[in-house]
Parts: sequence; C-alpha cells; structure tokens
Amino acid sequence: MKRPTITDIARRAGVSKVAVSYALNDQPGVSEQTRARIKAIAQEVGWRPSSAARALNGARARAVGLALCRPPRTLSVEPFFMELIGGIEAELAPRSIALMLQTVTSHDDEIELYRRWWGEGRVDGALLVDLYGDDARGPALTAMDLPAVALGPPGAAGGVPVVWSDDGASVRETVAYLAALGHRGIARVAGSAGLAHTAVRDAAFAASCREAGLPEPVVVHTDYSGEGGARATRGLLIGRERPTAIVYDNDIMAVAGLSVAQELSLEVPGDLSLVAWDDSPFTRAVRPQLTALTRDIAEYGACAARTLLAAVAQEPVRDQQVPAARLVPRASTGPPRSR
Repeated sequence: MKRPTITDIARRAGVSKVAVSYALNDQPGVSEQTRARIKAIAQEVGWRPSSAARALNGARARAVGLALCRPPRTLSVEPFFMELIGGIEAELAPRSIALMLQTVTSHDDEIELYRRWWGEGRVDGALLVDLYGDDARGPALTAMDLPAVALGPPGAAGGVPVVWSDDGASVRETVAYLAALGHRGIARVAGSAGLAHTAVRDAAFAASCREAGLPEPVVVHTDYSGEGGARATRGLLIGRERPTAIVYDNDIMAVAGLSVAQELSLEVPGDLSLVAWDDSPFTRAVRPQLTALTRDIAEYGACAARTLLAAVAQEPVRDQQVPAARLVPRASTGPPRSR
C-alpha cells in the first residue's frame, strides 16, 4: 500500500488540498465541521505528516539521534547499551519522540551522519557517547547549531553539556576494599586508552594504589570484548608477577576472566579475586557470582534524554552529575591465599 497523502484526503473529503492543509495544521480558513471531518478521514486512512515537509516548514522532527562508533554486535552482547537505551526510551517514548540509532565506523562518519540528519530535518538533537580526550564531535555539532548532550567526564565534550558520574570515586572505593582484604598485587583490565572515562579511571587507579602503599599497578587496555578480556587475563596470570586481584572495566571481560582463571585451575577468590564494572545479569549468573560496581544505567540514559530535550526546547542546560557506581561485594572477592 502506498503512503496516504493530502491529495487522497482531499479527494475523499470533497475539498481542496489547501483546505486539507489548513485543517491538519489547525490554521484558519475552514469551518470547524470541515476540520473535524478532514481529521477523521486522515486518521481513518492512517495519514502521518512527512518529516521532509515538516522540516521545510521549520517544524520539529520529534526525534533525537544516537550514533555508536562500535561494531553492531556490541548491542547484542553488552548489557550496558541496552540498559542505557532503555533509559533514554523511557523519557522519549511517552512524548512520542523517536530515537534514531545507527552504528558507524569512525568519528568522522559520525559527524557526517549527524550533519545529514540535521540538514534533512530528521533529528532535533543528538546524544554523544564514548568521549575521547581530543574529541572533535562536540565542537562540530556546536558549529552546526545542533543541540547535543554527551555522556562522559566534564570537559571532554568540547563545550557540549555532559551527564556524568564520578568514576574516580568508584575506583578509589574498589582499591580500598581490595587493599583492606590484604591484596597487594592488583591489576586492571581496562577499555580503550583513548576514551576519556578510561583516562579518569586510569589516573584514579594509579593514585589509589599509591595512597594504599601498593606496588605500581599493571593496567592492560583492550576493546571491552570477551576475547580481549580473556587474552588480557591470560597474559596477567601466566606472567612472572601474578596479581591476586583483577578489576575489569565491564562485565563481559570479567566473565571471560573468570573462565580463564578456571581454565588455569585457579580458585576464585582463594587464588584470585575478581571485580566487574558494571553489574549485570551476567555477573550474577556465573559461579562464583562476581563482585561488581553497580549503578543505575537506565537513569543515566534518562537523565541524558531529559537534558537533551531541555536543550532542544532552548532552555538553559548545564552539566548533570548522577550517582557514582558503588561496590557490591559478592563471592568472587576475598582475602588472598598465602603463597
């Protein structure tokens, strides 16, 4: 079936296309009786306004954009993004605002995608994730006059308002907990070194270990995948100075790390304690259940969506801080066994 048009409605109502346009846009020029009849016919045939026509008229697209510079499979395996998108949708859906979601292969492609969406009137604003230290996306969107909000550390988005949590505080809590259990060799399997939030965690991890009087920690940067997490864990555990505790930057890598420990016949937590960031059903489905840093990821997304909608409405917006991830001890952590 072809998409119903104003011409189809005019033919059924026995009026001109101009009259239909007046009626559907609530403009004067038709009687209230005619307006009601035209709107009833439009609803009956399933007519919806064209986004292109709305853009030409300066109307809002009633959609916001989110581009992910990650492989598409990320969405199917990483609970973080599903929870984040769920929180965003919780704010958008009741307002009948759509989320335009697309994966891209580079930040340049992401900027061009937003430029096209904005130029074609497809979106009213954009959400930025995975900020980098020298991120060009914020300044580019500002130059386009495209309302935008980023999720990441303050100062990393090039002037775009951010929604953020204090990852440094979460790292300090984790290191203090492991040190209190008696761990001296604590390693970390982190995400990409270029990510702004990874840099925050790296700095906090190094400082926390120094403050606790621990040896210089080992940090291995990887790609957040299970394969990357397993490879990094294996390298740490077969090295000369095997750590007694490992902190992971996501749940997928932590679960993979647990598998490697079991593969090497290491007892968790007797021989090795493990901590995951973030908490998810995965961390609770394995045995032993993984100690994890938990936060309300859905609220993180919802706060970003609310802030973006305020920016779209040309209301004054500022950076928004959400609660930091907190440590939930489970069976994967305990005092290290004497060697």
